[in-house]
Amino acid sequence: MKKLLLCAALGLAFTATTGSLSLAQSKTDKPAAPATEGGIKFETETHDFGTIKEGVQATYEFKFTNKGNDPLVLSNVSASCGCTTPTWPREPIMKNKTGVIKAVYNSQGRPGPFTKQITVVSNAGTKVLTIKGTVEKAPAATDGTPAREKSMMEK
Repeated sequence: MKKLLLCAALGLAFTATTGSLSLAQSKTDKPAAPATEGGIKFETETHDFGTIKEGVQATYEFKFTNKGNDPLVLSNVSASCGCTTPTWPREPIMKNKTGVIKAVYNSQGRPGPFTKQITVVSNAGTKVLTIKGTVEKAPAATDGTPAREKSMMEK
């Protein structure tokens, strides 16, 4: 009799445990809805620097507005390569308020055309911003100074 009660109790416990696990799993399988309905609205998502001289730190500020109902939180902003450095507000942006993401492109040693992406991750979703332009090669030194040697990455 004790064995029968023990088996019944274990079976009941197992059923209750697996049922609660599947219930918990079904709750977490749903995709998370963005926290802000209207989201983030940029004045422009692409900036063309045109032609810049080699060595210039080309800077552009992407202005945006929180068009959602909830505070907008930028959790990460990253560039497609190390030659571009983004900075962004770490504090929440309230409804209908504005913010700025600053992108700085280092043109030193990078002559020719370029296109770089800045990925913005927030509670309103993910947006990709673009900067582009052409870097004009710096003229060779004419004062007898030897030209800069190419790095291993440039060879």
